[in-house]
Amino acid sequence: MITTLKAEEQHQHKNGGGWVANTATVADSAYVGPNALVSGDAQVSGEAQVFEDAQVYGDAQVFGDALVFGNAQVSGDALVFGNAQVSGHALVYGYARVSGDAQVFGDALVFGNAQVSGHARVSGDAQVSGHAQVSGHALVYGDALVFGNAQVYGHAQVYGNARVSGDACVFGNARVSGDAQVSE
Repeated sequence: MITTLKAEEQHQHKNGGGWVANTATVADSAYVGPNALVSGDAQVSGEAQVFEDAQVYGDAQVFGDALVFGNAQVSGDALVFGNAQVSGHALVYGYARVSGDAQVFGDALVFGNAQVSGHARVSGDAQVSGHAQVSGHALVYGDALVFGNAQVYGHAQVYGNARVSGDACVFGNARVSGDAQVSE
């Protein structure tokens, strides 16, 4: 149950038995697992799945074939769609977008107006924020930060304690690691 709501303010979703606030919208085709929660004005549609101890709330939307699972949370006005996956203890919030076949996992944070798309992966304690974009087959992991208007794409990797910010672009097969800082 959603502990902040009265019993009459929520119901169990018929496809999976997870708890859904009466203010939220979950399509019959979507799956909400028995321990998952969908609340606020959140929307889950298409073949999307929210399961394990995951939560979707606020005005967030999860649709297409997207998966949100583990202890992951999607909130605010965030969108997770396509075949994207958000898992582990990852948080996606604000106006962030995770789409395509992208994956956000571990303790990663994607927030602000950031976008993670394509086959990109954001994991570990990495953070992508501001108007930053991570796409293609790019990897951002460890304690790396990508923020501002920065772009990481292609097969680029940003990891360790690296920082990519401003209007910087890291692409191709580039590697930014250690305590490196790339800014423009």
